[in-house]
Amino acid sequence: MKPLQSVAMGLLVVGLTARFGEYDGLPDPLGWALVLVGVARFPANLERRTVLLGLAALAGLVAVPLWVPAVAAALEGVDASLAWALTLPQLGFVGLLCHVLAARATAAADLPAARRLRLAVTLTAVVAALPVLVLGAGVEALATAAAALAVLTLLFVIWQLFACSGRTWAGAPSTAGRSGQSPAADLSGP
Repeated sequence: MKPLQSVAMGLLVVGLTARFGEYDGLPDPLGWALVLVGVARFPANLERRTVLLGLAALAGLVAVPLWVPAVAAALEGVDASLAWALTLPQLGFVGLLCHVLAARATAAADLPAARRLRLAVTLTAVVAALPVLVLGAGVEALATAAAALAVLTLLFVIWQLFACSGRTWAGAPSTAGRSGQSPAADLSGP
């Protein structure tokens, strides 16, 4: 499995919920384990690879107690801003990963992918900031829009990760030696 495929699958597990009683059958810690496997498979020279590993590990550690329904309910009962704060490692990981990938796509002259990844960075920053308006400033009218934007942003990021997973600049193995294709052939696609 290519590194970005593993990361995308992990984020998909994090984003999906399959309830079995009170428990989620697709536990977020499992998703973060897949993300960690993918990031660990990136080339060692990937910019900010260590920070990405740290953020993914932190997000996974935060997800462990939140998988227990009683803990999640107790935290939501304390303060909604605490639940938002606990999503910051996840949002930081997604934003930084898209930023790093956008820079690599730009360097590889894959400008359409770079534009989409920069859009993902912007959307992630907006998703991280909107709860400040909803919770801090009391603009409750934005609550539904903020939740919808968070879901749509995660889906957009997952789509982009899958779309870019076969490109050499994204950590995929080069196919030039095996199929006779030029390295530029890896840059085609969405």
